[in-house]
Amino acid sequence: MESRLQGRDFLSIADLDAATCESLLALAARQKRGEDPGRPLHGRTVAMIFLRPSNRTRVSFEVAIHRLGGHPVALFDREIEMGRRESVADVARILDRFVDGLVARIPSHRDLLGLAEHMRAPVINAMTDASHPCQVLADCLTLEEVTGRIAGARVAFIGDGNNVCHSWIEAAGLLGIALTVVTPRGYEPHPQVVDRGARLAPKGAPPVRVTDDLRLGVADADVVYTDVWTSMGQEGEHERRREDFGPYQVNAELLAQAPAHARVMHCLPAHRGEEITDEVLDGPRSVVFAQAENRLWVQQALLCAIFAGRDGRVQAGAGLPAPEGDGGARRAAPGPP
Repeated sequence: MESRLQGRDFLSIADLDAATCESLLALAARQKRGEDPGRPLHGRTVAMIFLRPSNRTRVSFEVAIHRLGGHPVALFDREIEMGRRESVADVARILDRFVDGLVARIPSHRDLLGLAEHMRAPVINAMTDASHPCQVLADCLTLEEVTGRIAGARVAFIGDGNNVCHSWIEAAGLLGIALTVVTPRGYEPHPQVVDRGARLAPKGAPPVRVTDDLRLGVADADVVYTDVWTSMGQEGEHERRREDFGPYQVNAELLAQAPAHARVMHCLPAHRGEEITDEVLDGPRSVVFAQAENRLWVQQALLCAIFAGRDGRVQAGAGLPAPEGDGGARRAAPGPP
């Protein structure tokens, strides 16, 4: 079957249909077990814009691009000053003449849409303020590994209704995950994202629950998931957030209220002693570092799906169209608010 992602942007999980998402995760699992992905990026260059600090994202994408035969070029804020030294549209038009694809880890989802609009080459969302789809694809692969299923698996997301939470809501709707978001009042996920998750869900799928009740959230969870209380760009709110989120720490006492089989996930980096304790993060029920490894496998599979012809394999003569005129602008798929 032809990859439905071939030559396309990947801006949010909502860009996918269920079959494409499931095929992508299956491809990642096969490659993790040792399937040869081929070299669909042979002779191709992929730019990577990092306007936020990056550890897992940069290393996992660079390794994946190298393994697939490509050449990554990392660009940082001090070099391009996107939106200040050059407009988003101009950065996109220039890069489109140099590279075959773009990975962008940037603060503004609006800027991501601007990059996608003005580039013909595929654009991959490596994190914005509204969405973190590559992270949650890796999380879904991990979920399947630890529970044996994705559809019907029960996940309790404890923390801020942030970009990671938004992508979890989209994935839950698309894949039939029973997701409960547990967050203090005033920190709920964006209502438009909750509505989008409901629209993505097939008839009869469990709705996303949003609550401030920790006991309700973890009572039947297969996975207890948390993230930092203060994300990048919110440092000025740190003390207030520490107070508001204090009762929502994932610790041994909370984990005792979850089923004995429940596993703990965290997208990292962790603020140890805040949203999660050392005892839990380093404990026997944590799958956090296996989860981090899966970033490599899902991103490698994603690159294969975008740049390869069939199911992660190279199609002879396959290639992306060359830029025309001043960038060949096209409309990007809608993303989170």
